Amino acid sequence: MNMQVTNVIAPAQPKSLAETGLNTVMMRDVVLKTIFRMNIDQASDIARQVCLPLGLAQELIDLCRSQRLLEATGTLHANSGGEMGYQLTDAGKARALDALAQSEYYGAMPVPLEMYREQVKKQSIRNIQMTRQQLTGAMGHLILPDELLDHLGPAVGSGRSILMYGPPGNGKSSISNGIRDALGDKIYVPRAIEYAGQVITVYDPIVHSAAQSFEDDPTSLRRSSGRFDTRYVLCERPTVITGGELSLDMLDLTYNPTARTYTGSLQLKATGGVFIIDDLGRQAEPPQKIVNRWIVPLEESRDILALQSGEKFEVPFDTLVIFSTNFHPNDIFDKAALRRIFFKIKIDGPNQENFLKIFAMVAKKKKMPLEEKALLHLLKVKYPTINNEYANYQPVFLIDQMISICNFEGIPYQMTPELIDRAWANMFVKEEKIVH
Repeated sequence: MNMQVTNVIAPAQPKSLAETGLNTVMMRDVVLKTIFRMNIDQASDIARQVCLPLGLAQELIDLCRSQRLLEATGTLHANSGGEMGYQLTDAGKARALDALAQSEYYGAMPVPLEMYREQVKKQSIRNIQMTRQQLTGAMGHLILPDELLDHLGPAVGSGRSILMYGPPGNGKSSISNGIRDALGDKIYVPRAIEYAGQVITVYDPIVHSAAQSFEDDPTSLRRSSGRFDTRYVLCERPTVITGGELSLDMLDLTYNPTARTYTGSLQLKATGGVFIIDDLGRQAEPPQKIVNRWIVPLEESRDILALQSGEKFEVPFDTLVIFSTNFHPNDIFDKAALRRIFFKIKIDGPNQENFLKIFAMVAKKKKMPLEEKALLHLLKVKYPTINNEYANYQPVFLIDQMISICNFEGIPYQMTPELIDRAWANMFVKEEKIVH
């Protein structure tokens, strides 16, 4: 694998237990819980699971042995380079169970919040350089007016908030996804962070796509990876996309009372990446309330989260937030909220020329022959009935409808004025009263 995958400075591997930034008792308990829950007995496996270099894992094992919580089994594993096996003593099992009762968290050692804050600065979304070439490359499949890219480019490059608005069906969601694809580089995401002795899991395979990396062999003399702190995962810049289902409690930590563990909020998982709020105005909470929740993070690059005890603490907020709505901004926000959204970009329907380009591109892709008579009927007869208002979704809709009709009638794909009429009838619902 090419290791030149990112310009981001990697978090250095800790060379001592002190450099992990964690309390020794907490680390000892994580080791005991991990051995108990995963039923592992070799130092190399323990090191891999708690995401520490072998030397540091061995120090923790030795500490547990000195406290009579672990003992050597006296058996050497022939298939693993003659490694010593370890097992929990009765006191060790009791301590593991006691620690699990306080928190079920085990596995990767967390990264202290303060250390994570430093890493966020090194890989800030505001440090990315976005060029016109990158943006057009990521949006090559979309036919967009040049002036739209003129506005989008500086907005994305600033890493600030963007509001995209305009009539439905014109690709606001596709543009949001294109922005995500244009970012292109990678960052380090912590598996979990620690604050005030509480562990909050951050890495989420649904949100974070891990970049391929070599598995380090802790027993080998020459390390193949070992170049960064493996409490982090090297990932594509994350993207969180929410729509009408977004509720304000999703922006808080989730506490599992049974396991006594915390899961990071959606925007914490999106740190260093993009948070897309699609269909703003369709959520149960009013848009003004949703935007109000983002005011402090957007203005001050910090977010405030709360523990179960009610204690509040700050986490870095380093996210490109994209709001997308079919409503006019003045209808859903007050002026103060609008002022806080850095860029406002109107996404309009295409003009006739771009509409025809999209129509031809979709027809070619779907193997539907273009027919001049049918196109003229569409442009001269049909569109005047809706004031010639074109939308990006319409070519796909109309062509898919005609394909469905041709399949049903058992005729080759074709485009005729009659088929255009039948497809058009399904695109709009006539205003009429239904008699009950």
